[in-house]
Amino acid sequence: LRLFCLSEPSLYTVKAVLILDNDGDRLYAKYYDDTYPTVKEQKAFEKNIFNKTHRTDSEIALLEGLTVVYKSNIDLFFYVIGSSHENELMLMAVLNCLFDSLSQMLRKNVEKRALLENMEGLFLAVDEIVDGGVILESDPQQVVHRVALRGDDVPLTEQTVTQ
Repeated sequence: LRLFCLSEPSLYTVKAVLILDNDGDRLYAKYYDDTYPTVKEQKAFEKNIFNKTHRTDSEIALLEGLTVVYKSNIDLFFYVIGSSHENELMLMAVLNCLFDSLSQMLRKNVEKRALLENMEGLFLAVDEIVDGGVILESDPQQVVHRVALRGDDVPLTEQTVTQ
């Protein structure tokens, strides 16, 4: 008789990446599984997570059976969510990579307005760091480099002769 069940190791470590503003409203959300299948459930989860974390100085929380690592900066709250048995250090590496990448891309101006003006860079950065819940990259230099390369993909019709 097994009294406890350890789940199989999996590459699917990240369940969601969220960025909320200082009112708890969604600026960016990417869910990688169907823990919260509807937008209504996602928004309720985001409100809950924000209410539990926006006044604390810690970096980690257990909420609704999930491990949540988070960081705030000026008027933004960054969250990386994994299952309750997930390694917090792995999730924190994703969080730090995302924050440091954005910090470089936004020239250290990581706040709501700058982020909203550079949403394309944010989408590309998150896609470079996590794909379908699998962590691909934790080095912000590599992420910024790849985002810059992908951002340079100017359509042929808009290229100059020298390009």
